[in-house]
Amino acid sequence: MRHTPHYLLHDRDEIRRLIRENPWATIVSNTARGLVASHYPVLLDEPASTGDDIVLLSHVGRPDEQLHELGQHEVLVIIQGPHGYISPSWYDEGDIIPTWNHVTAHLYATPELLADDENLRVLGELTDHFEAAIVNPRGLHLDPQYSARVARGTVGVRLRIARVDARAKLSQNKPAHVIDRIVAELEGDGPYAHPGLATEMRRNVTSHEPPHH
Repeated sequence: MRHTPHYLLHDRDEIRRLIRENPWATIVSNTARGLVASHYPVLLDEPASTGDDIVLLSHVGRPDEQLHELGQHEVLVIIQGPHGYISPSWYDEGDIIPTWNHVTAHLYATPELLADDENLRVLGELTDHFEAAIVNPRGLHLDPQYSARVARGTVGVRLRIARVDARAKLSQNKPAHVIDRIVAELEGDGPYAHPGLATEMRRNVTSHEPPHH
């Protein structure tokens, strides 16, 4: 991403939150045959993801593990949070340049391939994680033999993130009254309304408020 120091996102807890709330990831590999990109859900390995450490668990469907040459080199995992168009009509008079606000993380790791039994366990955890919000959840444990057969069509991966390049570009360069106006527009019913992006902007403003005495 473009080097914009004032938009850098360093807080590992915020990056982990971004991953939890936006688990549909893009995995990009620079292989011997050129660039390859795939899209898969990722799950934070919570016990291992503490301090500065971020560890992801995921899987790919065969033959993506061969297409990506997984385990042979570093891959880029892109986590895209809320993003949207910011109209200059929301700015003060005379300010005419639009922009696009976003929260994005680029994560780099060399994947570790999981053994079949661990892959099945991770697939179960992934399913249980998302099914937890369902009234009558279903899980792989309901038919272990069938689940094991389906799992053989996938390859599990663990990604211990070695490098992070994350941005929270949320109109930090605008005065407070303009930020308030942008948030109001994003929370409204206009063509570029985006409540999720408004929430990110509110979080950013709150996290940078000076302490009260």
